[in-house]
Amino acid sequence: MITFVAIMYDVVLMKWNTLNINGQLLTLERPLVMGILNVTPDSFYEASRMQTESDVAARVEQLLSEGADIIDVGACSTRPDAAMVSAEEEMKRLRLGLQTLRKVAPQAVVSVDTFRADVARMCVEEFGVGMVNDISGGTFDPQMYATVALLRTPYILMYIQGEVDSMHQHHTYADVTADTIKALAAKVAQLRSVGVHDIILDPGFGFSKTVAQNYELMAHLEDFQVFELPLLVGVSRKSMIWRLLDIRPEEALNGTTALHMAALERGADILRVHDVKPAVEAVRIYEEITKYQPTK
Repeated sequence: MITFVAIMYDVVLMKWNTLNINGQLLTLERPLVMGILNVTPDSFYEASRMQTESDVAARVEQLLSEGADIIDVGACSTRPDAAMVSAEEEMKRLRLGLQTLRKVAPQAVVSVDTFRADVARMCVEEFGVGMVNDISGGTFDPQMYATVALLRTPYILMYIQGEVDSMHQHHTYADVTADTIKALAAKVAQLRSVGVHDIILDPGFGFSKTVAQNYELMAHLEDFQVFELPLLVGVSRKSMIWRLLDIRPEEALNGTTALHMAALERGADILRVHDVKPAVEAVRIYEEITKYQPTK
């Protein structure tokens, strides 16, 4: 289980490997596993779709029993060709999911996967959600940065190119890693200028990149340590696996686990996953290996 240390909001000195979750410090002394809870009818991985209270409750219990440190709740699918739902529909789905989640696990650490500031505010204020996971990195809603600063929640900053209707198109990079780092650096500066200090970086695997660009980015993941910020990796069952191996998302668990180990070896602090138990086991094996490595 995760380790908390109580703090007051006026604490100024914050190490990069801690996050302020509702007034407590979530430590990142070891890699954490974030379990995905989709309250959608159309997420790309069919087995992850939960639409009834009983399904949500069972999924929450499964995620926690298998060792999830954080539950990431999403209600608007961002897979290729998904129909974009309204903010009202997204809030309706999230209220169903979060009400049930809080009944089952009132103390769970929860993040909300949304690119809409009003949706993020609702989830934090009504359900005590402790983290905002924005796949657009503030691109789709210009109010997101100010809202997160007001809410005082950690913010997962993902890199993406394009708009809502073009975010899955492949884009040209001079150097996919260098270009991603440069873009994230500018956004980190923007976030800090408005008072957001708990920032988690997500390079955006699977978005606006070819299969080859995704693997090039993974090969150079260590370069993101220059930020001295927590690093989240979300590759679970994504097309970079099943396109390369010519399989279906349902068959991509083994490839996902292989990529998780590669990510951990390159500095990942949080793994965002559909399958918690295999990810927790990967973390345990990674930790056992590192016990016998010389300290850098």
